Amino acid sequence: MNADTVQQIQQILGHPFGDPQILDEAFLHSSAASNRLRSNERMEFLGDSVLSLVICDTLFRRFSHYQEGDLTKIKSRLVSRKTCADIANALQLPSFMKVGKGMERSRAMSGSVAAASLESVIAAIYLDGGMNAAETFILRVFDSMIAEADAAQHQENFKSLLQQYCQRQHNATPFYELLDEKGPDHNKCFKVAAVIQHHRYPDAWGVTKKEAEQCAAYEALVEIGIIPQETGSDS
Repeated sequence: MNADTVQQIQQILGHPFGDPQILDEAFLHSSAASNRLRSNERMEFLGDSVLSLVICDTLFRRFSHYQEGDLTKIKSRLVSRKTCADIANALQLPSFMKVGKGMERSRAMSGSVAAASLESVIAAIYLDGGMNAAETFILRVFDSMIAEADAAQHQENFKSLLQQYCQRQHNATPFYELLDEKGPDHNKCFKVAAVIQHHRYPDAWGVTKKEAEQCAAYEALVEIGIIPQETGSDS
């Protein structure tokens, strides 16, 4: 790998390599390697573990209101092949990959090869600069994804969050009261409010009872102060 290419990669990654030769292995696909042990497969293995550790540690510290199952769902989204491929493609990492004949035009270049390139790059940064350097890179490129995953998790789990709060603070379970319904049988809307220990929170409408309950739980969480108004669902 020539000096200009190394410089390009360092600018993209935001990490100056003490040993730039490590990038030769990080960007060598098994289809172009004379020996698979010299390809980026081993680094992909290591990078996957480093990525998982950093993401898990970040989620654990940042989202103290989530239980294990919620954290697992967010982590699964973030470390998925698709997310890794999306980030790698945004950074244009696949363009630096050395691959075998016919691979350049394959769909794998923007899919599995791209995802592997991100994981092997994470390993390269970790091996060259240690965990702090790897964590800095991971959090920089994953930060918006973490925020998006959290927003999606909120939208799926308003009822779960409210139930956790009620059990922790009141040793009680919220009740969802159906206040109204409108429209024909095939196109109904439902008005629901969350009730906790005889206190009824602001009501909400939904096209299904389940959606209305999620929206009502959100309204309760906003009033209680668990989540701010601007992070709500659009549903």
